[in-house]
Amino acid sequence: MDFFEILVSLLTLTALEIVLGIDNLVFISIMSNRLPAEQRSLARRVGLALAVITRLLLLASIAWLAGVTTPLFTIFEHPVSLRDLILFGGGLFLLAKGTTEIHAAVDGVEEEMRQGKPLSFTSVIIQIIILDIVFSLDSVITAVGMAQQLWVMATAIVIAVGIMIFAADPISRFIHENLSVKMLALSFLILVGAMLVAEGVGFHVPKGYLYFAIAFSIGVEILNLTATKRRRLQAAQAKLQTAGSSDAT
Repeated sequence: MDFFEILVSLLTLTALEIVLGIDNLVFISIMSNRLPAEQRSLARRVGLALAVITRLLLLASIAWLAGVTTPLFTIFEHPVSLRDLILFGGGLFLLAKGTTEIHAAVDGVEEEMRQGKPLSFTSVIIQIIILDIVFSLDSVITAVGMAQQLWVMATAIVIAVGIMIFAADPISRFIHENLSVKMLALSFLILVGAMLVAEGVGFHVPKGYLYFAIAFSIGVEILNLTATKRRRLQAAQAKLQTAGSSDAT
């Protein structure tokens, strides 16, 4: 493999790891925002560092990784592998977590939960570790299928997570400060959870459909936020003009 092929492979894998890591980053952002303000940034960095470690460990055990797709048993003539069980369990966890968080936000009990007994740092990290394993599994399997050299895959993973570490704080603040964006992010987690459950029971869902739906929803939400900001600005200007006219008279 010459330098150009290695470079193309590295750039492609890095972009892929970033795209596949978005759902992981959204989950980490939402969970870290349940912590006291002084612990949130640390939780995000620890969560992403654990994501790197999980991916590299999976990458280092390629022989084991190849075995996770080997059928363990069958249910109604459908072969079930360790990968299926991990994806199914992770999907159920995401569905439950997303539904619970949406329920708390809609019923207005989220602030009461935060003021009463906030989640501990350890419990948040444990939940992040569980989802790191689920998200890392598909990510690394995809990387193994696209590249032959281990160091290229490892470099792509480190670069991708490094970029996400820099993006984690701004994304988390943006989600925390905009309730509609948070609801969209939680709905995104439920969508990912449903896809993982479907994958776990043998129904392959092309990820392109999922990412297109998410990108379209984000585009609509950006237009909505822009329109809302412009209306507020116009209302403020009108209020200032009214106040100026009153002072003049």
